[in-house]
Amino acid sequence: MDPERRRQLTRYGAPALFLVAATVAVLLVKSGLDSGSSARTDTSTVPTTTARATTATTTTKLVLTTPAAPTTSATTTSTTTTTTATTTPGAQYYVIQTGDTLGAIAAKYLTSVDQLLTWNPGLDPSALRPGARIRVG
Repeated sequence: MDPERRRQLTRYGAPALFLVAATVAVLLVKSGLDSGSSARTDTSTVPTTTARATTATTTTKLVLTTPAAPTTSATTTSTTTTTTATTTPGAQYYVIQTGDTLGAIAAKYLTSVDQLLTWNPGLDPSALRPGARIRVG
């Protein structure tokens, strides 16, 4: 055999042979681990569960408007206590939903956050409560 040819076979053949041997060793070890051919047999069972996440999102936004004339409602109890509530004529109201921000509400109703805060004194912009009704117009 030609010395140049022998050197090329050694140069490329040895690493290829090593890779083949390493691959065979890994496959043998893996098959030994998977088949459970160890001397000790594990008889414990582990229950498995499969969780399926189902997300259904329903969004309902309610906008309340008042009639042109002021509305007065009265409630009388057995002790003859009367409660009266009035609303501003032509005002619009919005029920806050989860995830709402004052900026988003202001943009939707073409107003500013400052105006919303003016119309709704005591409203904390960083602690909006879903279900709370605020004036938006």
